[in-house]
Amino acid sequence: MSISDEHSRIISEKDKQVFSKLDEIETEMKRMSLWSDNPPAFTVSNYLEAPSFELWLQCIFIPHAREAARKGQYPERSQVGLMAMRQYNYHSFLEKAQPLLGLLSQFDKIIEGK
Repeated sequence: MSISDEHSRIISEKDKQVFSKLDEIETEMKRMSLWSDNPPAFTVSNYLEAPSFELWLQCIFIPHAREAARKGQYPERSQVGLMAMRQYNYHSFLEKAQPLLGLLSQFDKIIEGK
């Protein structure tokens, strides 16, 4: 028996991997105390305009990625791991963020089919 959503779209293995990785990213952010229980409402055209990279991940990236997985519609490329690397390794090195950086890079690989 296959898993499907309310529109009878069969959930693919890629969809399952994306949902699972997003759950891991959320869990890691909470473990690191980077998750806000009451995030501010904001709209941005890119992550550099967000109040913080972490809020962008929580309020923009994760919800949009979950929606893409629900629809099975993905971009050809994902660079959220690169964005995280710029955030946590280029501007300053944050040791505690390395597991999160790894999860985000793994997300990119899932999207790109690598």
